[in-house]
Amino acid sequence: MSVHPVDEKLPALKMATTGLQHVAAMYAGVVAPPLIVGAAIGLSPADLTFLTGACLFTAGLATFLQTLGIWKIGARLPFVNGVTFAGVAPMTAVVASTDDKSDALPVIFGAVIVAGLLGFLAAPFFSKAIRFFPPVVTGTVITLIGVSLLPVAFGWAQGPDPTARDYGSTTNLGLAAATLLIVLLLRRFTRGFVKQVAVLLGLVAGTVLAIPFGATDFGPVTDAAVVGFPTPFHFGAPQFQLAAILSLCVVMVVSMTESTADMLALGEIVERPADERTIAAGLRADTLGSAISPLFNGFMCSAFAQNIGLVAMTRIRSRYVVATGGAFLVLMGLCPMAASLIAVVPRPVLGGAGVVLFGSVAASGIQTLVKAGLDKDNNVLIVAVSLAVGIIPITAPEFYHAFPETAKIVLDSGISTGCVAAVALNLVFNHLGRGADAQDVTHPMEAVPAQPIS
Repeated sequence: MSVHPVDEKLPALKMATTGLQHVAAMYAGVVAPPLIVGAAIGLSPADLTFLTGACLFTAGLATFLQTLGIWKIGARLPFVNGVTFAGVAPMTAVVASTDDKSDALPVIFGAVIVAGLLGFLAAPFFSKAIRFFPPVVTGTVITLIGVSLLPVAFGWAQGPDPTARDYGSTTNLGLAAATLLIVLLLRRFTRGFVKQVAVLLGLVAGTVLAIPFGATDFGPVTDAAVVGFPTPFHFGAPQFQLAAILSLCVVMVVSMTESTADMLALGEIVERPADERTIAAGLRADTLGSAISPLFNGFMCSAFAQNIGLVAMTRIRSRYVVATGGAFLVLMGLCPMAASLIAVVPRPVLGGAGVVLFGSVAASGIQTLVKAGLDKDNNVLIVAVSLAVGIIPITAPEFYHAFPETAKIVLDSGISTGCVAAVALNLVFNHLGRGADAQDVTHPMEAVPAQPIS
Protein backbone atom coordinates (compact mmCIF):
# COMPACT_ATOMS: atom_id res chain seq x y z
CA MET A 1 0.00 0.00 0.00
CA SER A 2 1.37 3.42 -0.96
CA VAL A 3 2.28 5.87 1.79
CA HIS A 4 0.67 9.28 1.81
CA PRO A 5 3.28 12.07 1.33
CA VAL A 6 2.42 13.36 4.82
CA ASP A 7 3.59 10.07 6.36
CA GLU A 8 6.62 9.63 4.10
CA LYS A 9 10.06 9.31 5.68
CA LEU A 10 12.72 10.94 3.50
CA PRO A 11 16.48 10.20 3.37
CA ALA A 12 18.39 11.50 6.40
CA LEU A 13 20.24 14.33 4.62
CA LYS A 14 17.11 15.60 2.92
CA MET A 15 15.20 15.34 6.18
CA ALA A 16 17.85 17.38 8.00
CA THR A 17 18.23 20.15 5.42
CA THR A 18 14.52 20.62 4.81
CA GLY A 19 13.85 20.49 8.56
CA LEU A 20 16.47 23.18 9.10
CA GLN A 21 14.77 25.24 6.41
CA HIS A 22 11.58 25.19 8.51
CA VAL A 23 13.55 26.38 11.52
CA ALA A 24 15.08 29.23 9.52
CA ALA A 25 11.62 30.29 8.34
CA MET A 26 10.14 30.53 11.84
CA TYR A 27 13.14 31.38 14.01
CA ALA A 28 12.54 35.13 14.08
CA GLY A 29 8.91 34.59 15.07
CA VAL A 30 9.91 32.39 18.00
CA VAL A 31 12.58 34.66 19.45
CA ALA A 32 10.74 37.98 18.98
CA PRO A 33 8.19 37.57 21.84
CA PRO A 34 10.75 36.64 24.55
CA LEU A 35 13.02 39.45 23.39
CA ILE A 36 10.19 41.98 23.60
CA VAL A 37 8.82 40.76 26.94
CA GLY A 38 12.30 40.31 28.41
CA ALA A 39 13.27 43.84 27.40
CA ALA A 40 10.08 45.19 29.01
CA ILE A 41 10.98 43.47 32.27
CA GLY A 42 14.59 44.61 32.07
CA LEU A 43 16.19 41.18 32.10
CA SER A 44 19.97 40.92 32.05
CA PRO A 45 21.57 39.71 28.79
CA ALA A 46 22.18 36.30 30.37
CA ASP A 47 18.54 35.94 31.47
CA LEU A 48 17.32 37.21 28.11
CA THR A 49 19.41 34.56 26.33
CA PHE A 50 18.04 31.94 28.75
CA LEU A 51 14.42 32.99 28.09
CA THR A 52 14.96 32.89 24.33
CA GLY A 53 16.55 29.44 24.50
CA ALA A 54 13.67 28.22 26.66
CA CYS A 55 11.14 29.36 24.03
CA LEU A 56 13.08 27.52 21.31
CA PHE A 57 13.16 24.37 23.46
CA THR A 58 9.41 24.44 24.20
CA ALA A 59 8.62 25.21 20.55
CA GLY A 60 10.42 21.99 19.67
CA LEU A 61 8.43 20.00 22.23
CA ALA A 62 5.15 21.47 20.95
CA THR A 63 6.14 20.65 17.36
CA PHE A 64 6.78 17.03 18.38
CA LEU A 65 3.27 16.88 19.87
CA GLN A 66 1.74 18.17 16.62
CA THR A 67 3.70 16.15 14.08
CA LEU A 68 4.29 12.81 15.84
CA GLY A 69 1.42 12.90 18.29
CA ILE A 70 0.47 10.72 21.25
CA TRP A 71 -2.97 9.25 21.91
CA LYS A 72 -5.56 11.79 20.65
CA ILE A 73 -3.07 14.65 20.77
CA GLY A 74 -1.49 16.05 17.62
CA ALA A 75 -2.82 16.76 14.12
CA ARG A 76 -0.04 14.56 12.67
CA LEU A 77 0.44 17.06 9.87
CA PRO A 78 3.62 19.01 8.90
CA PHE A 79 2.67 21.64 11.44
CA VAL A 80 5.25 23.83 13.22
CA ASN A 81 4.41 25.18 16.66
CA GLY A 82 6.05 28.03 18.50
CA VAL A 83 5.45 31.09 20.66
CA THR A 84 2.35 32.96 19.51
CA PHE A 85 2.81 36.68 18.88
CA ALA A 86 -0.82 37.28 19.93
CA GLY A 87 0.28 37.05 23.56
CA VAL A 88 2.90 39.79 23.38
CA ALA A 89 0.54 42.73 24.06
CA PRO A 90 -1.22 41.19 27.10
CA MET A 91 2.08 39.89 28.50
CA THR A 92 3.69 43.33 28.28
CA ALA A 93 0.53 44.71 29.91
CA VAL A 94 1.06 42.26 32.78
CA VAL A 95 4.65 43.45 33.06
CA ALA A 96 3.52 47.09 33.19
CA SER A 97 0.94 46.37 35.92
CA THR A 98 3.37 44.40 38.11
CA ASP A 99 5.13 46.52 40.72
CA ASP A 100 7.92 44.03 41.35
CA LYS A 101 9.20 43.11 37.88
CA SER A 102 10.71 39.89 39.24
CA ASP A 103 7.12 38.65 39.68
CA ALA A 104 6.10 39.44 36.09
CA LEU A 105 7.25 36.19 34.48
CA PRO A 106 5.80 33.95 37.24
CA VAL A 107 2.44 35.74 36.82
CA ILE A 108 2.60 35.27 33.03
CA PHE A 109 3.58 31.62 33.38
CA GLY A 110 0.71 30.95 35.80
CA ALA A 111 -1.80 32.53 33.42
CA VAL A 112 -0.47 30.54 30.44
CA ILE A 113 -0.73 27.25 32.39
CA VAL A 114 -4.40 27.88 33.28
CA ALA A 115 -5.28 29.08 29.76
CA GLY A 116 -3.57 26.02 28.27
CA LEU A 117 -5.39 23.55 30.51
CA LEU A 118 -8.78 25.17 29.89
CA GLY A 119 -8.07 25.19 26.15
CA PHE A 120 -7.17 21.49 26.27
CA LEU A 121 -10.55 20.68 27.84
CA ALA A 122 -12.37 22.87 25.31
CA ALA A 123 -10.57 21.48 22.21
CA PRO A 124 -13.14 18.79 21.23
CA PHE A 125 -15.99 21.30 21.48
CA PHE A 126 -14.07 24.01 19.64
CA SER A 127 -13.26 21.59 16.81
CA LYS A 128 -16.95 21.15 15.99
CA ALA A 129 -16.77 24.56 14.35
CA ILE A 130 -15.32 22.83 11.26
CA ARG A 131 -18.79 22.57 9.71
CA PHE A 132 -18.79 26.37 9.56
CA PHE A 133 -15.65 26.39 7.37
CA PRO A 134 -16.66 25.64 3.76
CA PRO A 135 -14.20 26.61 0.96
CA VAL A 136 -15.55 30.17 0.81
CA VAL A 137 -14.52 30.61 4.46
CA THR A 138 -11.26 28.64 4.44
CA GLY A 139 -10.10 30.27 1.22
CA THR A 140 -10.73 33.73 2.67
CA VAL A 141 -8.90 32.90 5.90
CA ILE A 142 -5.94 31.30 4.13
CA THR A 143 -5.60 34.37 1.94
CA LEU A 144 -5.73 36.60 5.02
CA ILE A 145 -3.03 34.53 6.72
CA GLY A 146 -0.68 35.20 3.82
CA VAL A 147 -1.61 38.87 3.48
CA SER A 148 -1.26 39.41 7.26
CA LEU A 149 2.21 37.88 7.26
CA LEU A 150 3.57 39.91 4.33
CA PRO A 151 4.03 43.10 6.41
CA VAL A 152 6.29 41.03 8.70
CA ALA A 153 8.51 40.21 5.72
CA PHE A 154 8.50 43.86 4.63
CA GLY A 155 9.54 44.90 8.14
CA TRP A 156 12.36 42.37 8.18
CA ALA A 157 13.54 43.61 4.79
CA GLN A 158 14.07 47.11 6.20
CA GLY A 159 16.26 45.96 9.08
CA PRO A 160 16.13 44.73 12.69
CA ASP A 161 15.74 48.10 14.42
CA PRO A 162 13.15 50.70 13.28
CA THR A 163 15.03 53.38 15.22
CA ALA A 164 18.36 52.71 13.48
CA ARG A 165 19.68 55.12 10.86
CA ASP A 166 20.00 52.40 8.25
CA TYR A 167 16.43 51.15 8.70
CA GLY A 168 14.93 50.88 5.22
CA SER A 169 18.27 51.79 3.61
CA THR A 170 19.11 50.81 0.04
CA THR A 171 21.63 48.33 1.44
CA ASN A 172 19.02 46.51 3.53
CA LEU A 173 16.42 46.53 0.79
CA GLY A 174 19.06 45.47 -1.72
CA LEU A 175 20.00 42.45 0.42
CA ALA A 176 16.33 41.50 0.69
CA ALA A 177 15.87 41.86 -3.07
CA ALA A 178 19.04 39.85 -3.77
CA THR A 179 17.86 37.03 -1.49
CA LEU A 180 14.46 37.02 -3.17
CA LEU A 181 16.11 36.92 -6.59
CA ILE A 182 18.38 34.02 -5.58
CA VAL A 183 15.41 32.01 -4.31
CA LEU A 184 13.47 32.68 -7.51
CA LEU A 185 16.42 31.74 -9.73
CA LEU A 186 16.98 28.52 -7.80
CA ARG A 187 13.30 27.65 -8.07
CA ARG A 188 13.30 28.40 -11.81
CA PHE A 189 16.56 26.86 -13.01
CA THR A 190 17.25 23.95 -10.63
CA ARG A 191 15.58 20.61 -10.08
CA GLY A 192 14.99 18.02 -7.39
CA PHE A 193 16.59 18.47 -3.99
CA VAL A 194 18.26 21.83 -4.74
CA LYS A 195 14.95 23.26 -5.88
CA GLN A 196 13.20 22.07 -2.72
CA VAL A 197 15.74 23.70 -0.39
CA ALA A 198 15.89 26.92 -2.42
CA VAL A 199 14.83 29.02 0.57
CA LEU A 200 17.56 27.61 2.81
CA LEU A 201 20.19 28.13 0.10
CA GLY A 202 18.88 31.64 -0.46
CA LEU A 203 19.26 32.42 3.25
CA VAL A 204 22.86 31.12 3.23
CA ALA A 205 23.74 33.05 0.06
CA GLY A 206 22.08 36.21 1.36
CA THR A 207 24.00 35.96 4.64
CA VAL A 208 27.29 35.62 2.75
CA LEU A 209 26.40 38.61 0.55
CA ALA A 210 25.70 40.68 3.66
CA ILE A 211 29.18 40.18 5.14
CA PRO A 212 30.95 42.93 3.09
CA PHE A 213 28.20 45.37 4.09
CA GLY A 214 28.70 44.69 7.79
CA ALA A 215 25.13 43.40 8.10
CA THR A 216 26.15 39.94 9.33
CA ASP A 217 26.90 39.86 13.04
CA PHE A 218 28.77 36.80 14.30
CA GLY A 219 28.77 38.14 17.85
CA PRO A 220 25.89 35.89 18.99
CA VAL A 221 27.98 32.82 18.15
CA THR A 222 31.14 33.93 19.94
CA ASP A 223 29.23 35.04 23.04
CA ALA A 224 26.96 32.01 23.37
CA ALA A 225 27.58 29.09 25.70
CA VAL A 226 27.93 25.62 24.24
CA VAL A 227 25.53 23.85 26.62
CA GLY A 228 22.57 25.14 28.57
CA PHE A 229 19.33 23.62 29.87
CA PRO A 230 16.08 25.53 30.53
CA THR A 231 15.91 24.71 34.24
CA PRO A 232 12.25 24.37 35.33
CA PHE A 233 10.87 27.47 37.05
CA HIS A 234 14.14 29.33 36.57
CA PHE A 235 12.35 32.65 37.16
CA GLY A 236 10.28 31.43 40.12
CA ALA A 237 7.19 29.33 40.77
CA PRO A 238 4.10 30.33 38.75
CA GLN A 239 1.71 32.80 40.32
CA PHE A 240 -2.00 32.89 39.55
CA GLN A 241 -3.68 36.27 39.19
CA LEU A 242 -7.23 36.50 37.85
CA ALA A 243 -6.73 39.52 35.56
CA ALA A 244 -3.72 37.95 33.87
CA ILE A 245 -5.50 34.60 33.54
CA LEU A 246 -8.55 36.19 31.88
CA SER A 247 -6.33 38.13 29.50
CA LEU A 248 -4.37 35.05 28.44
CA CYS A 249 -7.57 33.01 28.10
CA VAL A 250 -8.75 35.51 25.50
CA VAL A 251 -5.41 35.05 23.72
CA MET A 252 -5.94 31.28 23.86
CA VAL A 253 -9.32 31.62 22.11
CA VAL A 254 -7.68 33.79 19.42
CA SER A 255 -4.85 31.28 19.10
CA MET A 256 -7.25 28.32 18.76
CA THR A 257 -9.22 30.19 16.09
CA GLU A 258 -6.07 30.87 14.08
CA SER A 259 -4.82 27.30 14.56
CA THR A 260 -8.12 25.92 13.28
CA ALA A 261 -7.81 28.07 10.17
CA ASP A 262 -4.16 27.05 9.76
CA MET A 263 -4.99 23.34 10.03
CA LEU A 264 -7.71 23.68 7.41
CA ALA A 265 -5.25 25.53 5.16
CA LEU A 266 -2.49 22.97 5.63
CA GLY A 267 -4.90 20.08 5.12
CA GLU A 268 -5.84 21.50 1.72
CA ILE A 269 -2.20 22.08 0.75
CA VAL A 270 -1.02 18.56 1.65
CA GLU A 271 -4.19 16.98 0.24
CA ARG A 272 -5.25 15.47 3.56
CA PRO A 273 -8.24 17.62 4.56
CA ALA A 274 -8.44 18.32 8.27
CA ASP A 275 -11.64 16.86 9.68
CA GLU A 276 -13.18 17.46 13.10
CA ARG A 277 -11.08 14.74 14.76
CA THR A 278 -7.84 16.10 13.27
CA ILE A 279 -8.62 19.63 14.41
CA ALA A 280 -9.50 18.45 17.93
CA ALA A 281 -6.21 16.55 18.13
CA GLY A 282 -4.29 19.54 16.78
CA LEU A 283 -5.90 21.91 19.26
CA ARG A 284 -5.06 19.51 22.09
CA ALA A 285 -1.42 19.63 21.01
CA ASP A 286 -1.50 23.45 20.87
CA THR A 287 -3.06 23.80 24.29
CA LEU A 288 -1.10 21.03 26.02
CA GLY A 289 2.12 22.46 24.56
CA SER A 290 1.11 25.82 25.98
CA ALA A 291 0.36 24.36 29.42
CA ILE A 292 3.71 22.54 29.55
CA SER A 293 5.75 25.41 28.12
CA PRO A 294 5.87 27.54 31.32
CA LEU A 295 7.38 24.62 33.24
CA PHE A 296 10.51 25.20 31.12
CA ASN A 297 10.12 29.01 31.13
CA GLY A 298 8.38 29.26 27.76
CA PHE A 299 5.26 31.10 26.58
CA MET A 300 1.97 30.12 24.92
CA CYS A 301 2.43 28.01 21.77
CA SER A 302 0.48 28.11 18.54
CA ALA A 303 0.73 27.17 14.86
CA PHE A 304 3.20 29.07 12.67
CA ALA A 305 1.49 30.12 9.45
CA GLN A 306 4.75 31.03 7.70
CA ASN A 307 5.76 27.37 7.63
CA ILE A 308 2.56 26.53 5.81
CA GLY A 309 3.91 28.75 3.04
CA LEU A 310 7.12 26.73 3.01
CA VAL A 311 5.17 23.49 2.64
CA ALA A 312 3.11 25.01 -0.16
CA MET A 313 6.18 26.22 -2.02
CA THR A 314 8.48 23.20 -1.65
CA ARG A 315 5.68 20.59 -1.88
CA ILE A 316 7.55 18.55 0.75
CA ARG A 317 4.62 17.37 2.82
CA SER A 318 6.25 14.90 5.22
CA ARG A 319 5.42 15.52 8.86
CA TYR A 320 8.69 13.84 9.76
CA VAL A 321 10.56 16.69 8.07
CA VAL A 322 8.84 19.15 10.42
CA ALA A 323 9.48 16.82 13.37
CA THR A 324 13.16 16.99 12.42
CA GLY A 325 12.83 20.77 12.55
CA GLY A 326 11.38 20.33 16.04
CA ALA A 327 14.46 18.31 16.99
CA PHE A 328 16.66 21.18 15.82
CA LEU A 329 14.63 23.57 17.98
CA VAL A 330 15.12 21.35 21.03
CA LEU A 331 18.87 21.15 20.35
CA MET A 332 19.02 24.94 20.00
CA GLY A 333 17.31 25.26 23.35
CA LEU A 334 19.91 22.94 24.86
CA CYS A 335 22.82 24.51 22.99
CA PRO A 336 22.72 28.32 22.91
CA MET A 337 25.65 28.39 20.50
CA ALA A 338 23.69 26.34 17.97
CA ALA A 339 20.70 28.62 18.41
CA SER A 340 22.88 31.63 17.70
CA LEU A 341 23.82 30.29 14.25
CA ILE A 342 20.34 31.07 12.95
CA ALA A 343 20.55 34.48 14.61
CA VAL A 344 23.49 35.27 12.32
CA VAL A 345 21.12 35.52 9.32
CA PRO A 346 20.49 39.27 8.82
CA ARG A 347 16.89 40.39 9.13
CA PRO A 348 16.78 41.83 5.56
CA VAL A 349 17.81 38.43 4.22
CA LEU A 350 14.94 36.82 6.15
CA GLY A 351 12.65 39.49 4.70
CA GLY A 352 13.57 38.60 1.13
CA ALA A 353 12.83 34.93 1.71
CA GLY A 354 9.67 35.82 3.63
CA VAL A 355 8.12 37.46 0.57
CA VAL A 356 8.13 34.07 -1.18
CA LEU A 357 6.99 32.11 1.87
CA PHE A 358 4.13 34.35 2.92
CA GLY A 359 3.04 35.11 -0.62
CA SER A 360 2.72 31.36 -1.19
CA VAL A 361 0.18 31.15 1.65
CA ALA A 362 -1.96 33.88 0.07
CA ALA A 363 -1.73 32.13 -3.29
CA SER A 364 -2.93 28.88 -1.68
CA GLY A 365 -5.93 30.78 -0.32
CA ILE A 366 -6.76 32.07 -3.78
CA GLN A 367 -6.56 28.52 -5.12
CA THR A 368 -9.10 27.44 -2.50
CA LEU A 369 -11.39 30.35 -3.35
CA VAL A 370 -11.42 29.19 -6.96
CA LYS A 371 -13.26 26.09 -5.68
CA ALA A 372 -15.63 28.11 -3.50
CA GLY A 373 -18.28 28.90 -6.09
CA LEU A 374 -17.59 32.59 -6.59
CA ASP A 375 -20.14 32.63 -9.39
CA LYS A 376 -22.67 32.95 -6.53
CA ASP A 377 -23.35 36.53 -5.45
CA ASN A 378 -23.61 35.48 -1.80
CA ASN A 379 -20.11 33.99 -1.78
CA VAL A 380 -18.65 37.04 -3.49
CA LEU A 381 -20.10 39.23 -0.72
CA ILE A 382 -18.73 36.92 1.99
CA VAL A 383 -15.22 37.07 0.53
CA ALA A 384 -15.34 40.82 -0.15
CA VAL A 385 -16.47 41.89 3.31
CA SER A 386 -14.37 39.34 5.22
CA LEU A 387 -11.18 40.32 3.39
CA ALA A 388 -11.94 43.99 4.05
CA VAL A 389 -12.48 43.36 7.77
CA GLY A 390 -9.36 41.21 8.01
CA ILE A 391 -7.16 43.77 6.28
CA ILE A 392 -8.15 46.62 8.65
CA PRO A 393 -5.35 45.96 11.20
CA ILE A 394 -2.82 45.92 8.36
CA THR A 395 -3.90 49.03 6.47
CA ALA A 396 -5.15 51.05 9.46
CA PRO A 397 -3.29 49.86 12.59
CA GLU A 398 -4.89 52.53 14.81
CA PHE A 399 -8.44 51.81 13.64
CA TYR A 400 -9.42 50.23 16.98
CA HIS A 401 -7.44 52.60 19.20
CA ALA A 402 -10.51 53.64 21.22
CA PHE A 403 -11.46 50.07 22.14
CA PRO A 404 -10.48 48.42 25.46
CA GLU A 405 -7.15 46.60 25.48
CA THR A 406 -8.87 43.23 25.95
CA ALA A 407 -11.00 43.78 22.84
CA LYS A 408 -7.98 44.87 20.84
CA ILE A 409 -6.31 41.50 21.49
CA VAL A 410 -8.92 40.04 19.13
CA LEU A 411 -9.56 43.02 16.85
CA ASP A 412 -5.88 43.63 16.11
CA SER A 413 -5.62 40.12 14.64
CA GLY A 414 -6.81 40.39 11.05
CA ILE A 415 -6.84 36.61 10.76
CA SER A 416 -9.22 36.24 13.72
CA THR A 417 -11.56 39.10 12.78
CA GLY A 418 -11.64 38.02 9.14
CA CYS A 419 -12.32 34.44 10.17
CA VAL A 420 -15.19 35.45 12.47
CA ALA A 421 -16.64 37.70 9.75
CA ALA A 422 -16.44 34.94 7.12
CA VAL A 423 -18.08 32.35 9.40
CA ALA A 424 -20.84 34.77 10.46
CA LEU A 425 -21.56 35.94 6.90
CA ASN A 426 -21.59 32.37 5.61
CA LEU A 427 -24.20 31.50 8.25
CA VAL A 428 -26.34 34.51 7.38
CA PHE A 429 -26.17 34.15 3.59
CA ASN A 430 -25.90 30.39 3.12
CA HIS A 431 -27.61 28.79 6.11
CA LEU A 432 -30.14 30.94 7.98
CA GLY A 433 -33.55 31.19 6.36
CA ARG A 434 -32.52 29.06 3.41
CA GLY A 435 -34.98 28.95 0.56
CA ALA A 436 -34.17 29.73 -3.00
CA ASP A 437 -30.48 30.08 -2.13
CA ALA A 438 -30.14 26.65 -0.49
CA GLN A 439 -28.08 25.42 -3.41
CA ASP A 440 -25.34 27.87 -2.44
CA VAL A 441 -24.53 25.95 0.75
CA THR A 442 -21.22 24.08 0.66
CA HIS A 443 -19.90 21.27 2.81
CA PRO A 444 -16.73 22.13 4.75
CA MET A 445 -14.34 20.16 2.58
CA GLU A 446 -16.21 19.93 -0.73
CA ALA A 447 -15.34 21.97 -3.77
CA VAL A 448 -18.85 21.82 -5.21
CA PRO A 449 -22.16 22.81 -3.60
CA ALA A 450 -23.84 20.10 -1.53
CA GLN A 451 -27.44 19.08 -2.10
CA PRO A 452 -30.08 20.89 -0.02
CA ILE A 453 -30.93 19.31 3.31
CA SER A 454 -34.58 18.30 3.47
